[in-house]
Amino acid sequence: MKALLNRLINHESISATEAKQILISISKGDYNQAQIASFLTVYMMRSITVEELQGFRDALLELCIAIDLKDYNPIDLCGTGGDGKNTFNISTLASFVTAGAGVSVAKHGNYGVSSACGSSNVLEALGVKFSNEKEHLVRAMETANICVLHAPLFHPAMKNVAPIRKALGIKTFFNMLGPMVNPAFPNHQMVGVFNLELLRLYNYLYQKTEKHYSIVYDLGGYDELSLTNRAKITTNQSELLFSPEDLGLEATVPEAIFGGNTIEEATSIFKTIICGEGTEAQNNVVCANAGLAIATAKQLSHQEGFQEAKESLLSGRAKSCLTQLIAI
Repeated sequence: MKALLNRLINHESISATEAKQILISISKGDYNQAQIASFLTVYMMRSITVEELQGFRDALLELCIAIDLKDYNPIDLCGTGGDGKNTFNISTLASFVTAGAGVSVAKHGNYGVSSACGSSNVLEALGVKFSNEKEHLVRAMETANICVLHAPLFHPAMKNVAPIRKALGIKTFFNMLGPMVNPAFPNHQMVGVFNLELLRLYNYLYQKTEKHYSIVYDLGGYDELSLTNRAKITTNQSELLFSPEDLGLEATVPEAIFGGNTIEEATSIFKTIICGEGTEAQNNVVCANAGLAIATAKQLSHQEGFQEAKESLLSGRAKSCLTQLIAI
C-alpha cells in the first residue's frame, strides 16, 4: 500500500486491474484503517480516472452477494449523494412513485454518510425491513412492486471501509460507486451524479453495457433533477439540456426542497409527500425524477413519464406500494 499511495500522491493513476485488486485486498483486511483512510483521501483531492472507476466497480460486483430479479426487469433510481445540498429523499420517494406507475424497482441504497438522512435511514424509520434473502425480496416485488437492497447486506466485503467512511463524514469515491454496484444487476437505471465529470465517466462505462439508462447532473450542483436549474441528461440515445419548462413547470427555489436536519425531520417530510400532501414544488420534483425513470424503463417521453408519475403519487398508488412493503 505504501508504494501505491506514493504513486497516487505523485499524481499517477492506476490501472483497472490494480484498482480492482486494491478493493479485493481491502475486503480481505490486508490494510489497516490509516492506510484505507489515506487511500480514500487521495480521491478527495484529485479526479478519478475511468480505468480506476471501472476497476473499483468490477471488484464490488465480483464480491457482492448477487440477487437474481431479472424476471421483474426492474429499474434502480439511485443518486451518488455527495452533492452537499441536503434535499429531502427525492430518489427514494421517486422509487415508490415509479413502482406505483407499474415499473418494478430494485432500490439500492445505504445510510447517509455525507447527508443527514440517506435512503436506508428514512426507510428504516418508516418500518421497512432490510433483507438479502431472495424469498423476502421476491415477495416484496410480488406485493409492492419494489424491493430495497440495503447495500451493507449485499456488500459485506466492504465492512472494513464502512466505519472509516462514517468517521470521515464526507463524500469519497464510494459515493461514485454506489449506483454502479446494484447486486440485482438491473437492466434499467436512472442515476444522479454530483458533477459533470462523473456524468461523462458514467456514460462512458454504461455505453459498454446493455442497460437502458438516464444519467442526470443538475447544473445547480444537485445529483438529481431539482427543478431549480437546468440539468444535463445523458441516455443511451442522446444528450440534452433539460429545463423545468420542458415539463410545463416553473423553476423552484432550493428552500422548497430542503430535507431537514435530522432523520426525524426527513421522515416526516417523506410521509407528508407520499400521502399526497406535499407542496406543489415537492410533488413536482419527485414526479420529474420518477417521470424520467418511468420514461427510461417504458421508453416513453419524459413528459409522458411525468404524467404517469403524477397519477401514481396523487392517486395513492405510490403510498400503497410503501404500505405493502412495510407490511411484509
